[in-house]
Amino acid sequence: MIDHLNAPVLKALPDDTPVTMLNLMRFRERSLDGNGSGWDAYLRYSKLTIRLIKAQGGTIVWAGDAEAVALGAPDRHRWDYVALVRYPSRAAFLAMMNSPQYAVANVERENGCADHAIVAMRETYNGLGSSPKE
Repeated sequence: MIDHLNAPVLKALPDDTPVTMLNLMRFRERSLDGNGSGWDAYLRYSKLTIRLIKAQGGTIVWAGDAEAVALGAPDRHRWDYVALVRYPSRAAFLAMMNSPQYAVANVERENGCADHAIVAMRETYNGLGSSPKE
C-alpha cells in the first residue's frame, strides 16, 4: 500500500471526466538506497511508471523544473520538479496506484523524494477553447 494515498476521497469525487494530477516533488540530495542522487532515483521511478500511466490510458501533459516560489512562503513551498499527468478517470489513476507494478516503482519514488504531493484537479478552464465551463 502507498503511504498517504487518499483513495476514499478520490472515490467520493465525481468520476465522469478525465482528471489531471499535479505532481509536486522535492528530491533528496542522495537516494535512500545510496544509488545516486534523489533525481537519479526519480528517473528510475519515472522509467517504470510511464508504462503504467500509458497502460491506464494516461499521458504526461507537462513536466519541468520548479525554479522559484513566485507567490507564497518559499520555505513552506520548496519544490524541485513539477509534472502534470492526465488520466481518463480517477478510477484509472487509482488502478495504477494500487497495482503490484506500481508498488515496485514506488520504492524508487520513496528513495528519491523527500516530499511528493499529488493534487487531483478537475478542469474548469484551459484557454484552448474546449473548456467544460466557460
